[in-house]
Amino acid sequence: MNAPVLVLKDSLKRESGTKVHHANIQASKAVADIIRTTLGPRSMLKMLLDAAGGIVVTNDGNAILRELDLAHPAAKSMIELSRTQDEEVGDGTTSVIILAGEMLHVAEAFIDKNYHPTVICRAYNKALEDAVAVLDKIAMSIDAQDRTTMLGLVKSCIGTKFTGQFGDLIADLAIDATTTVGVEIGNGLRDVDIKNYIKVEKVPGGQLEDSKVLKGVMINKDVVAPGKMKRKIINPRIILLDCPLEYKKGENQTNAELLKEEDWSLLLKMEEEYIEELCMQILRFKPDLVITEKGLSDLACHYLSKHGVSAIRRLRKTDNNRIAKACGAVIVNRPDELQESDVGTGAGLFEVKKIGDEYFAFIVDCKDPKACTILLRGASKDLLNEVERNLQDAMSVARNIIKNPKLVPGGGATELTVSAALKQKSSSIEGIEKWPYEAAAIAFEAIPRTLAQNCGVNVIRTMTALQGKHANGENAWIGIDGNSGAITDMKERKIWDAYNVKAQTFKTAIEAACMLLRIDDIVSGIKKKQAPGAGQAPTKPKVETEADADSEQILPD
Repeated sequence: MNAPVLVLKDSLKRESGTKVHHANIQASKAVADIIRTTLGPRSMLKMLLDAAGGIVVTNDGNAILRELDLAHPAAKSMIELSRTQDEEVGDGTTSVIILAGEMLHVAEAFIDKNYHPTVICRAYNKALEDAVAVLDKIAMSIDAQDRTTMLGLVKSCIGTKFTGQFGDLIADLAIDATTTVGVEIGNGLRDVDIKNYIKVEKVPGGQLEDSKVLKGVMINKDVVAPGKMKRKIINPRIILLDCPLEYKKGENQTNAELLKEEDWSLLLKMEEEYIEELCMQILRFKPDLVITEKGLSDLACHYLSKHGVSAIRRLRKTDNNRIAKACGAVIVNRPDELQESDVGTGAGLFEVKKIGDEYFAFIVDCKDPKACTILLRGASKDLLNEVERNLQDAMSVARNIIKNPKLVPGGGATELTVSAALKQKSSSIEGIEKWPYEAAAIAFEAIPRTLAQNCGVNVIRTMTALQGKHANGENAWIGIDGNSGAITDMKERKIWDAYNVKAQTFKTAIEAACMLLRIDDIVSGIKKKQAPGAGQAPTKPKVETEADADSEQILPD
């Protein structure tokens, strides 16, 4: 009798697992469909209302998904993919979601046929290994020092973005900034720290063409005493401090009892002497500019301005680090530990300028700056925010090429080549894994298909022609031109992608698809909130026992 019951239980479990798979796949496809239209140069823009009520206009996959508030855990997991891709390589945030969505979509048929998810995942992982091998085969090495090639690559990567219409401008800014900040890490490799040493300063007003990369740092600060201190110094000697130039205040409340009247003036004198001593220790090194992250008292300001020294106070830690990298100074914690080697002499000019309503201090014309600021000008805040997002992508692409100077064709050509190679190989795979492997090969075609859809050309005709050209393997560089929808050689059109970006896209998409396929149950650990107005359930009347009666204190009448 027990056997049929066991079979029934197992089929029920399989049924519930299949339902979860279908729900996960549907959620993932919904996320992919949201941003499908933002792939390629002829893509649509999305207008989003963010949590603060502001408006974001963008076609950057990560920026769109970041603003979404989705309830389904599988959809949240898909959004994480886009964020990971953005942090790792900075580009391909839309492609990775579309590819992962397609991988799950083609797996749905096998789930319906009762294929075990582990079998599908095994086939997908095998397909991923072979896809990366194909990438290695078609990748083309380039010289990262050759500016024209770099410019072409960065342009083709941001050609799909909103700022693609501004031509070389963003690409130039990105390459200038990343080459300035790049540092040698041995074995001929260079590392670029975009997050810490490249600051994007957005100033509304002016034209986008006025944007430039400064050979140094710009900060939104003015000197402490504008009337007394110089606002322009050529070849300044800069001292950077991480301590306050004012009298030390107690950590908590301090009470001092004074018996004589003279003691009060003595206390004030001691304070003044302490500040004077601090200033004299700094002035020994004949600086022209003193910058501190903490406060600077009026008295210290007086001593410094008397000796012709300009001062800036309460600077951000990150800005101070950038100035140190730009002018070669060392940030000092105590003025009595100052040495001549700590003084920064690398800057060519210190100047305070007024842009719009605000004052900005420029420390520019540095000899060998290892940090820089990109000054962006533009008509409105929305435009500037979008330009900044595109610039971040462009800088990430430039960094990827500096780190790993290899290119693969863009315009869907890479995906079509991988797809054709996997289709050929699938015939030699034995066993049940052959079909999911072949489905993975077909899923790669989602990228060129979406590009064709967004161009407005006949999708079926274009895809058939592309598949025909790639089936015989005559030219791996044949793809679709995202602007016109024509089938062309990507080498001639200079439509390229960075190898790192493509490899990361494939790995992230397939691994995420495998992870979602292996989920067979979703258990919620969140307590359901009670509906407003519903009172608490009536509690049972408490019946007193003898023990309760004994423990109660008997109050006198």
